[in-house]
Amino acid sequence: MFEKLKNKWGVTGTQLTLILVTFAIGGSLCAKAGGFLLGLIFSEKGLGYWILYIPILTILWPSCVIFISIFTGQYRFFISYLQKIGKKMRLIK
Repeated sequence: MFEKLKNKWGVTGTQLTLILVTFAIGGSLCAKAGGFLLGLIFSEKGLGYWILYIPILTILWPSCVIFISIFTGQYRFFISYLQKIGKKMRLIK
């Protein structure tokens, strides 16, 4: 599985490890930040909280991953990765 990712992304083993670490830390940071922001708005985790949670995470995730990628040295990979996602979602031409 990891060999397929290395070949698909054209990275070394060390880079793949740093990319996976960036995904993990960025996702965790996004979840914590989203929960914190919604905690400022909602006092309980009711229906409104969960309805807004997914859109908030969708908006925060790219920023969190880019932020963490600066520290792991994978900024160039993630800029390219997010541009590809944007093109597939037709957000970027």
